[in-house]
This record gives sequence, structure tokens and C-alpha cells, in this order.
Amino acid sequence: MIQIMNNQTNPYSTPQQHGMAVTGERAAQVLKNTYMLLGLSLIVATGASWFAMSSNVSFVNPFLTIGVYFGLLIATNMLRNSAWGILAVFGLTGWLGFTTGPIINMYAQIPGGMEIVTTALGGTAFIFVAMSAIALVTRKDFSFLTNFIMIGILVAFVASLANLFFGIPALSLAVSAAFVMLSSLLIMWQTSAIIHGGETNYILATVTLFVSIYNLFMSLLHLLTALSGDD
Repeated sequence: MIQIMNNQTNPYSTPQQHGMAVTGERAAQVLKNTYMLLGLSLIVATGASWFAMSSNVSFVNPFLTIGVYFGLLIATNMLRNSAWGILAVFGLTGWLGFTTGPIINMYAQIPGGMEIVTTALGGTAFIFVAMSAIALVTRKDFSFLTNFIMIGILVAFVASLANLFFGIPALSLAVSAAFVMLSSLLIMWQTSAIIHGGETNYILATVTLFVSIYNLFMSLLHLLTALSGDD
């Protein structure tokens, strides 16, 4: 799922927002709030996914999934400076979790399917921790990756839409591999943006990280399935 990177070509180029200097203490608070909201968002997504699985919800049309996602993404951006923005985040993450439930149910029906899901979850968690740690430990400015990540995500998204019509296995695998790489970089990029004061809105930061985790999990799921020979 595509994530529009937040409103600035270079997110680190502006040291002040709304007349307030971005300090180390303020960046730490944004990071703390982001991780707290991200944790709650993952709980909401997991609950929505479990509900869809237990209710045996059928597959959601991919174009409906994308349409509702973009609607919720726009709403989240519009409400990013109010408490309603938090509810919009939960709506977005809950929707993505809900639409993932039927996919996991499908894997549960095939031999070794749940092992693939578990491996994909473990891989996603490992990559998230590793890429966040790189940004936090090195404290390197990764703003130079902005254009590469943004263009890469747009190209991969367009390719994934095209493949809905053409169904080319090689293209599907290439798109999944691209999203694994780009989502990993985006996690590192967003974390770096927070600690360097380039992102001061924890709602937007949470959405970026959650969508990166979602894309990472779904892409790993596809790649692992292909490698196992079950795709």
C-alpha cells in the first residue's frame, strides 16, 4: 500500500515549525508518542484481523481496499492536528487489519501456511527493530533517501496495480521484493526524521511506520510463499 511521504520534499530542511524550535527533548516526545500510538494501532489491526478471520469474511475487492485506504489516509492528514486524527489512524489501521484477515485464513487452509505467516511476522518484527535501531543508534541523517524512496514507492505501486490486470508472476515477485526494500528504508527514514526534528507530528509518523510494517509483512508473505512453492 502506497504511503504519501509527508508534505515536504526534504523533511529535514526546516528546523522550525509553527514558530517553535525543534529540540532534542521535543523530538524524544514525538518518538515516544509515535511508538505508543503505533503499538495501539497494531493492537487495533490485530483485533480487526482476528474478527475478520473468526467471522470467515470473504476477500475484499483490492480496488475497494485501496479506495477506502486512501479515503482514510486523506482524513488522517486533514485531522492530524486534532484528537480526531487518532481515531482516523485507528480507522485506517483497523481497515488494513480487517482486509488482511481473509488472506491469513487462506494461508491457514494450505499445508505449512501458518508457518509462512509466522515467519513473515517474525521477519517483519526483526526488520522493524533493526532499521529503527540503525537510525536511533547511528543518529545519521537519512534525508538524502527521500526522493529515492518516494519515487520507488510510486513506481512499485503503479507496477502492482498493473499486475492486477496482467498477473505476471515475475513482476509480482519483483514488486514484493521492491516493497520489502523500500518499506525497510522507509522505517529507517521516518525514525531518522523524528530524531532530527524533520517530523513533529506523531500521527503522521505513526501512519508512515504502520503502513511500512503492513507492506513489509504482506510482501514477505508473498515472497516466502513463492520460495516454499505454494504460490
